[in-house]
Amino acid sequence: MKSIYELEGLHRAYAGRTVLDIPSMQVHEGELLAIVGPSGAGKSTLLRLFNFLEPPTSGIIRYDGRAVGYPAPLATRRQVTTVFQRPVLQRGNVRSNVAYGLHLRRLAANGRVDAVLEEVGLAGLARQPAQTLSGGEMQRVALARALVLEPRVLLLDEPTANLDPYNVSLIESLIRTHNAAHGTTVVVVTHNVFQAKRLAHRVGLLLNGSLVELASSTAFFDAPRDPRTGAFTRGEMVY
Repeated sequence: MKSIYELEGLHRAYAGRTVLDIPSMQVHEGELLAIVGPSGAGKSTLLRLFNFLEPPTSGIIRYDGRAVGYPAPLATRRQVTTVFQRPVLQRGNVRSNVAYGLHLRRLAANGRVDAVLEEVGLAGLARQPAQTLSGGEMQRVALARALVLEPRVLLLDEPTANLDPYNVSLIESLIRTHNAAHGTTVVVVTHNVFQAKRLAHRVGLLLNGSLVELASSTAFFDAPRDPRTGAFTRGEMVY
């Protein structure tokens, strides 16, 4: 399969402390990849590197076959969109929040905003003030704000943290459906191994900044190569 990301000798450190050390890793175009691991494992830092928000301390990130320089070209950065764990919505209504990115890029909203609101089940709340929404509704607005840009890569940082089971199921369904329908490459960071098993084509385990294992979802959960992977999926302390 074609790789949209290729990491080679990737190292990221802050104030001399290593946060990520990944000799090699690929993300396949069009796949739904889950990265699991405990808090502090480097998962969110990896997403920041995938979104070109900061450079690696050393090593190479290739995107679509080309090594990325920093700052990354605007055209490249606009192909990648992140939905963060705690969405920040603007004052105004749901529709204006979803349309915000289009306005920044001077793109016509036309029917795109309405179509995405329908997709995420918020068409009936288009004129609702964003600050009055529930946590699950706010997360869906943040997801819609990303999807309306039609990104080539969608990065999700704990997209269902602290949500009730209904909203967890709804957002997971939206992620799966969008990936299948549009071929969008999706990388989701989660500490929830059950969510990774439900969603992902492949799953990777990060521990202390190292990529312990990256395999198909079936192999990762049913026949892991590394004993730490099996221990983590069983809920045992491995860090």
